[in-house]
This record gives sequence, structure tokens and C-alpha cells, in this order.
Amino acid sequence: MKPAGRLLDTIRESLLLGSRRGNPMSRPYVTLSYAQSIDGSIASRPGRPLALSCGEAMTFTHCLRSIHDGILVGIGTILSDNPLLTVRHVNGCSPQPIVVDGRLRFPPEARILTNPEKTPWIATAADPDSERERALAASGVKVLHIPFDQEGLVDLTVLLAHLLQMNIGSLMVEGGAQIITSFLRHRLVDQLVLTMAPVYVGGMQAVWPLQLNLSNLPRLENMAWEMCGSDLVMRADVVWREP
Repeated sequence: MKPAGRLLDTIRESLLLGSRRGNPMSRPYVTLSYAQSIDGSIASRPGRPLALSCGEAMTFTHCLRSIHDGILVGIGTILSDNPLLTVRHVNGCSPQPIVVDGRLRFPPEARILTNPEKTPWIATAADPDSERERALAASGVKVLHIPFDQEGLVDLTVLLAHLLQMNIGSLMVEGGAQIITSFLRHRLVDQLVLTMAPVYVGGMQAVWPLQLNLSNLPRLENMAWEMCGSDLVMRADVVWREP
């Protein structure tokens, strides 16, 4: 039996229902998924990667990747973790990797460039005629020029509209903390899949202050959970009240 198999079936059904009913906001169906300690930490300190998931939970994460069209992380995750963002522990197709990198700091030695199936797309607001962009384009990277929002970050609403036009109907968002917080702050999450490791870290929190008022906080509904090895995996719909 696959790790957390029944939970994965529920997640797959949610993706299917989301694609059938369409999205009135003209964006992909977004699954926010990350691993944290029991006290909500995703790293011991900024820039220092921390492996939290057990083997079974990591296999579950790769199953989850395989049922999404795209997978998105911020440039901080690339610089600190240097992930591949592929499906390796199970049979299945790897999703399209997407990196939010406002000022185009993407390193030419990143492991994600070795993905034989899909080269990454990079969303940036940097100068469209930079030497770094030309070098990345030469390596097969697709650069998406997205404007900054009022906070000086890549405008996620505009980015998601572009991704939908590029046939990304379902998107798995893995982190890091700034990306997690931005997706929640801008009400761009449909489903949460949270892996909790049974350990205290006392480090960097996954979610920063959302700057939302108490009448507008996201609420979790239709919650379900399963043990996945030593970790607890929880899945829920994210419901947004009208502002």
C-alpha cells in the first residue's frame, strides 16, 4: 500500500473536482504543501535546510507531485536547498518546475537544470535584456516576465493567470516561507497538504504574519489525516470568507 494512500485519493479527487468546475479567478487549482516540525518550523534558521520528513512521507510527497501539472518554489528554496523538484521515489511524470525569482538570482549550477524531462520556468520582474537571462535562455530555461506587486514582489495573481494559459491547471506550491505566506496572504490557496514531523525545532516558522483581519482569516474544512511512517499528513480545503 502506498503511504497515506486513502489521503492521496482524496487529494486526487479534489484536483479533479477543481478542474471540472473551473476556477472563477482564472488561475490553476493551488495545493499548498510543505513539511514542518510540530512547532511549525521549516528550518533551524534562514538559509539552513532541514530534512524533516521520514522516508514514507517523502514518498508521499513524490506521489503528490506526480498528480500536479506544475510545482512552484521561491528562489530562496533554490539557493538554500538546491532541490530537483522531480518525481523519483514513485512511478509518474514530474510536474513542470516553476521558480519565483523577482530579481533573477537563479544560479547557473542549480540542480533543477539537470532535470532531463522539463527545464524550469522562472518568473521574474528583472531587466528583460540582462546577460543572466540570455545565459539561462541558452540553457533552455523559459523566463516569464511578471510585474512586481505593491509589496515589491512578483505579482502572483498575474503569474497564475499566465500559468493557466500555459496549460498548468493544477499547481503544487512547496515553499519557502515567503512564498507560503504570500500565497495565503493573497488568498490563492485551494487545498492544504501539511506534513508534521514529531520533533520540536524552535526555528524559522513556515507562515509569517498574514496581515489579515480576524474576519478574513482562511479556514480549514473537510479535514482528513493519516499517519505516514512516523509523520502525520493532514489534508483540508482552504475556505476564504468574503473580505
